[in-house]
Amino acid sequence: MDQHLLEQYGPREAMEYDVVIVGGGPAGLSAAIRLKQLAQEKGNEINVCVLEKGSEVGAHILSGAVMDPRAISELFPDWKERGAPLNTPVTEDRFLFMTETSARRVPNWMLPACFQNHGNYVISLANVTRWLGQQAEALGVEIFPGFPAAEVLYNDDGSVKGVATGNMGIGKDGQPTENFQLGMELHAKYTLFCEGARGHLGRQLMQKFDLNADSDPQSYGIGIKEIWEIDPALHQPGLVIHTAGWPLDSDTYGGSFFYHMENNQVVIGYVVGLSYQNPYLSPFEEFQRFKTHPEIRKYLETGKRVSYGARAITAGGLMSLPKLVFPGGALAGCEAGFLNASRIKGSHAAIKTGMLVAEAAYGAIQEGRQHDELSRYPEAFKNSWLHEELNKARNFKQWMSKGLYVGTLMVGIEQKLLGGNVPWTLHHKHADHECLKPASQFEPIVYPKPDGKLTFDRLSSVFISNTNHEENQPAHLTLKDPSVPVNINLKTFAGPESRYCPAAVYEFVANEDGSERLQINAQNCVHCKTCDIKDPTQNIVWVTPEGGGGPNYPNM
Repeated sequence: MDQHLLEQYGPREAMEYDVVIVGGGPAGLSAAIRLKQLAQEKGNEINVCVLEKGSEVGAHILSGAVMDPRAISELFPDWKERGAPLNTPVTEDRFLFMTETSARRVPNWMLPACFQNHGNYVISLANVTRWLGQQAEALGVEIFPGFPAAEVLYNDDGSVKGVATGNMGIGKDGQPTENFQLGMELHAKYTLFCEGARGHLGRQLMQKFDLNADSDPQSYGIGIKEIWEIDPALHQPGLVIHTAGWPLDSDTYGGSFFYHMENNQVVIGYVVGLSYQNPYLSPFEEFQRFKTHPEIRKYLETGKRVSYGARAITAGGLMSLPKLVFPGGALAGCEAGFLNASRIKGSHAAIKTGMLVAEAAYGAIQEGRQHDELSRYPEAFKNSWLHEELNKARNFKQWMSKGLYVGTLMVGIEQKLLGGNVPWTLHHKHADHECLKPASQFEPIVYPKPDGKLTFDRLSSVFISNTNHEENQPAHLTLKDPSVPVNINLKTFAGPESRYCPAAVYEFVANEDGSERLQINAQNCVHCKTCDIKDPTQNIVWVTPEGGGGPNYPNM
């Protein structure tokens, strides 16, 4: 918080709650719901609020997604009767290894359990999240969309006291405009952070409390997704296709998903591991290339693209989980990294960890405790089915980082032959931003021009993500040192930020004297967090923009 503004306009108004939850995604809403359920069961009251930076609950939610219903069935055993939008059961699994012109299907009897989706549902996670928001509000949870938590507040003893929302109406020059509104403080006995992968405040908390001291560096992927309406004759509700191989080389981790939803719609997406080495690689362009494969093109060439978005995912698994608790709060869902990369699923883990942390917080509050560590939460996780699931998959990303062929062989041995019950554990030692190598070691990649029918450019893609930011506000993509992009990133790595961003936020433009500078088009940002993760010098820092900014995904 700018101390000058606080002195001029303060103090900030403060609201008191039992529990404040940062992030209105599956983890945060499940935590809020479980807290209220427990209070109902015991016949007492608990005050819970959820802060959501999107313009509405679900606006910033993007996932594949095939959902394992195990966790939502624990939260709401009657979810079908309540109308949860899990409408398309998986009817068929296909796994394809791709070359540029062919696709070889793996027989289903050879697929490990992690690639089998019988009993799961093809969903829009954004719509499931909206439904969870309705359930939470019906239970009395206070939800504040359009109010990003911008600052962690601390007690005198160093424990987390709560959070403050961002100021509204600050101009590009950093000065208050006529629409200025001071942020609000929300104090709680416990504050739960559920911001999703690479959360802005979660990152600060990990550094302050050294939560990663005993874990491997987190590993991320960038997932880029489109929704298409296709010819009904080609549509097969519940068909789930995953691919590996082309267009990525065998040393680069990644793969695609292609799911047939309801209403003649399909979701198609590509995930590229952000540990890639070649600075010329563009995940967005690799995805566009992927759609030209004969096996994929046949579905799309008579169809119409209706939506686009992107989001980073956590992929490090069990060995990259930080310490989950600290005085006054905890991390849950993808904020901590609970996604199971081997299954390409995280929503069930988010719901489950939201429930587990809620149960720990509720118990502590009933005992009259506050602002201490919720040690029952990590203990409950270790005794849960989720820990068992992640433990079986703990080597997946580490094997796959050794290349497609070695990784496939070893994952097959571990998962198919041994059922994940192996006595060895692999570790990775490098954060994704450390993996990029100098451009001098690579040849530039020449990507085909978009045709506007099957393949597209970034700007037309961002347009259909409904992304919008108030233009007269400070850029939320900040640089620690403004000289680094040109002097280091451009000089050594050929300006990778212009390629790893899926929204054309970063571009190098020429000055009048012929030199170059980095232009940041922050209004394009879809909040994927890739720049915050992949910037080789960690010079880019993503901070919360004014409330309600960013994408507005209708059904991603």
